[in-house]
Amino acid sequence: MKRCLPALTVLLLVSAAACGSDGNASTSSADPTSTTDDSTDSSATTGSPADGAFPVTIEHKYGETTIDVEPQRVVSIGFGEHDGLLALGVIPIAVRDWYGDQPYATWPWAQDELGDATPEVLSSTEVNFEQIAALQPDLILGISSGMTDADYETLSAIAPTLAQPKDFIDYGTPWDVALEITGRAVGRSAEAEQVIADTKQMFTDAIAEHPEFEGASAAVTFHFEGQPGAYGSQDVRSRTLTDLGFTIPPAIDDLAGDQFFVSISAEDLSVIDTDVVVWIGLGEDDLTAVRDLPTRPSTRAFREGREVVADDLLTGAISHASPLSLEYVIDELVPELVLAIDGAPATPVPSASAITPDGATAETPSSDDDEASAAGDAWTLVFDSAVEFDAKAPHLEDADALRGTVESYTAAGDPMGGITLVPTDVSVQGDTATVTYDVLFGDTAAYTALTGEIALVDGTWVVSRAEFCSFMASARNACP
Repeated sequence: MKRCLPALTVLLLVSAAACGSDGNASTSSADPTSTTDDSTDSSATTGSPADGAFPVTIEHKYGETTIDVEPQRVVSIGFGEHDGLLALGVIPIAVRDWYGDQPYATWPWAQDELGDATPEVLSSTEVNFEQIAALQPDLILGISSGMTDADYETLSAIAPTLAQPKDFIDYGTPWDVALEITGRAVGRSAEAEQVIADTKQMFTDAIAEHPEFEGASAAVTFHFEGQPGAYGSQDVRSRTLTDLGFTIPPAIDDLAGDQFFVSISAEDLSVIDTDVVVWIGLGEDDLTAVRDLPTRPSTRAFREGREVVADDLLTGAISHASPLSLEYVIDELVPELVLAIDGAPATPVPSASAITPDGATAETPSSDDDEASAAGDAWTLVFDSAVEFDAKAPHLEDADALRGTVESYTAAGDPMGGITLVPTDVSVQGDTATVTYDVLFGDTAAYTALTGEIALVDGTWVVSRAEFCSFMASARNACP
């Protein structure tokens, strides 16, 4: 099986595409044993007659396209775009390959809709204009193709051609927008509206069942050519998470600019250290590379078990982001997101075991005991230079007297990206706990395997003044 991420430059989008049959034409009855030429002659639509009025004019990135009559021979050149056609009961005469070595470039969630049809499969690399012209299409659908202006000029001379809307980045048209356009293009607007409504209801139901998703941060991440990276909020993979209520950090978009993804340094994973991290498209080498990222164990996402790893099929479903694939995404991804978002190492995410470093766990404490976890959390809070005084105070002995020290600690940490004391082991003995920890400047471990103590006072884990001031002295930030 080919890898997903090499398609970084040809990311897929949503469902789209189309082909209808006019009221006097019969539906497709392609012989599965026929040749490619025979199958293309008989391609068209299944289901109800067209409900759209023609001619129809549709605006897009390169102007506008008028479709005079209901299309009968649709060529889909977008990556995964024929999912949308199939969702509307339309079978294209040709589809664009992407990755995954699937029969007729059609993944399992769309096989039933494809049935016995045998569309011609176009290359995933350069568009072959001669091949497309020979198919004699009456509509070329390329919403998720990433076509250039020059491509559009050539294709539109062959047949009416739809490029992506001008309001979105390449490969970034939302699935519902793409399907609405497709429905108009093939005279299936009513069907498109129903599919959109049904699909959106699945997302609504998922959020209602898991309100903790709403407003939580998420990053859809990958590892490609030696670097980790993330998809921006306009990419269809990230849009799936936002449809579930999550938010994509603005910092990812800032770094991505007008692209749909960004590569980041393995030495600074802070931009993807979110409430939930979903790794996709990881081959065996990538799994090893992510497992070995030097700063990953210091991230909150790792320490609190907030990572999900999508396998090949789930990666494909997330990447296609079509009405047909999204049902699979919700069924398979949501249960793992539930385990990830709670931030509790005691409820591990099964798929994340694929990227757990040898000899390590994704737990903050070595014990599953709730008190060990609470002690580790309190320790981290007190010694994180970025945390404000009011949040630290309940866990710091004689806090009011140490306010100035806390504030100067924050100022000292800012130039180096923050100072944190990250627990690697917490051992509870009655009302005290021994914390083994690493000292990080930014995401870089400056000191490792140090130890300190924290005590349980009236049900709250508290760092003593002596313990706090001892570390402050080592940081040249003396207590009064």
